[in-house]
Amino acid sequence: MTQWYYADRQRRQLGPLPATEIARLFRGGEVDAATLVWRDGMAAWQPLGTMRAELGLDEAPPPTLDFRAAPEPVPAAAAGSPAGVEAIPPVPQVPAHAASGGHAGYTYAAAAATVDADDVVHAGLWRRFAASVLDGFITGIISYALLIPLMLVFGLSMSNLASGGFAETGMSVGFLTLNYAISFGVPALYFAWMHSSSSQASLGKMAVGVKVVRGNGDPVGFGRALLRYVAYLVFAIFTCGVGVLVSGLMVAFTQRKQALHDMLCDTLVVDRYAFTAQPQMQKRGLDTVTVVVLVIFGLLMVLGIIAMVAFIGMLSSMRWH
Repeated sequence: MTQWYYADRQRRQLGPLPATEIARLFRGGEVDAATLVWRDGMAAWQPLGTMRAELGLDEAPPPTLDFRAAPEPVPAAAAGSPAGVEAIPPVPQVPAHAASGGHAGYTYAAAAATVDADDVVHAGLWRRFAASVLDGFITGIISYALLIPLMLVFGLSMSNLASGGFAETGMSVGFLTLNYAISFGVPALYFAWMHSSSSQASLGKMAVGVKVVRGNGDPVGFGRALLRYVAYLVFAIFTCGVGVLVSGLMVAFTQRKQALHDMLCDTLVVDRYAFTAQPQMQKRGLDTVTVVVLVIFGLLMVLGIIAMVAFIGMLSSMRWH
């Protein structure tokens, strides 16, 4: 009777088992079509779904099966193997950053192969813009939730203090200092924390299905994520917004779709399944959330322009004395 081996999600080799036992595990949901299997006479481990006929499986394979997985090269026979017995090839390994969990909240199939640079889907301009719109809305809410009580406190304090010029000036400087600290500090801490977390993405990026990684696919640390936002802020402030426009053009036309702050900090914005054990799950083009955000943003822009034109027309029709 032919004996089979299979690899679990921790890449441990289990077996030998008869074909009937492999079929039972499949029907019980303990293994799936992407689970790697091997038997004597096979050159390399193969996804279970490709061996359905031989194993007698009558169910259709789950959609996680990736038939594009290239066959592994036949390894040399292990030293000390008994004569006439074929050595069991090692179970193919996934990248270190994928094996450690990859993108939080997603389970990776065991049969995925190592990702080449050519297989990485980089986030384009519009997905990144939609993520920025969402993140700007989120950080704006957080900032104003802190600033509004601060404004009330400083307003009441200034009205109750002695009406000395130095006191009012001191309170004004103190309020402006806290105002700028919150306005710039909240987004900086938000992006640094989110991009260095297990999700590798801010809430806006998670919504559009992208994440931030190092140039080699490794996760980004807190310090690098903070430096990335500071670099973006510096470009935006000291160029009066021109740096943001230049960064957008670079995302649209560079090969790896890197902005200026990405190049400086050696980071990439890629699809959430990039550099994981499921590269076949990556999506090119625009996702549904991106399209919805862009449509709503466009409508708001059109309404704003119409309102501005109407206001200017109303002012011009008024008679001034």
